[in-house]
Amino acid sequence: MNHSTLKRFAIGLLAWVIAFIIFFPIFWMVLTGFKTEVDAVSDPSLIFTPTLDSYAEVQQRADYFKFAWNSVIVSFGSTILALLIAIPSAYSMAFMPTKRTKGTLLWMLSTKMLPPVGVLVPIYLLFRDTGLLDTRTGLVIVYTLMNLPIVVWMLYTFFKDLPRDILEAGRMDGASTLQEVLYLLMPLTLPGIASTGLLSVILSWNEAFWSLNLTTSQAAPLTAYIASFSSPEGLFWAKLSAASTMAIAPILVFGWLTQKQMVRGLTFGAVK
Repeated sequence: MNHSTLKRFAIGLLAWVIAFIIFFPIFWMVLTGFKTEVDAVSDPSLIFTPTLDSYAEVQQRADYFKFAWNSVIVSFGSTILALLIAIPSAYSMAFMPTKRTKGTLLWMLSTKMLPPVGVLVPIYLLFRDTGLLDTRTGLVIVYTLMNLPIVVWMLYTFFKDLPRDILEAGRMDGASTLQEVLYLLMPLTLPGIASTGLLSVILSWNEAFWSLNLTTSQAAPLTAYIASFSSPEGLFWAKLSAASTMAIAPILVFGWLTQKQMVRGLTFGAVK
């Protein structure tokens, strides 16, 4: 075995080890969902008699599809709204920059460093007074504001990679600003826009802090659905694992189906 073959083998083995470490908690969670509560606590082995009792009890306790639908509406709604705001914002900063553009971008990114609990009270009071508590509209607004800095930053980097000559050619042909964005900018950077949207959907789907504090029953997404299986009596591991599996299954399937598009978008502009 020559040096290059050995190196490829070592890199491949390391990749498999890292993938196993990342995947194992998910695998164990799915496995635990098919155990009884007694087996989940006392029997850590991989050999057991599988049962669907935990899934049945989870569905009887709460309407899974109601929570799942709330997650779909909030995740995709906030992503669409974030893109509608971020595309023109990133366009203006990428192609019409000012001396304050970089400072604005850094300030937007710095807002992600603020712990959400630091602004919980004012947002809670604002939502209470405007009737947005426990509404999907309220969550869409919060999730949009939460993801907007990342969405703007990603789109800004994609737009900056686009040659200015293309847009200038469009202007010479009489294209308006709106036509530039719709017919030139967006088609040429579609992979980047798609990957940004996919990432925003995933971040919104997995967000738990705001959903637990701003919803109760009507607009609660799947993250709140999982938290409902933690009680003063303790954690019911089998039921909690079953609920978690049902909660992450849609986004796992969605991520698996769109992984090529996401990788393509995240590497957009890497090769000139």
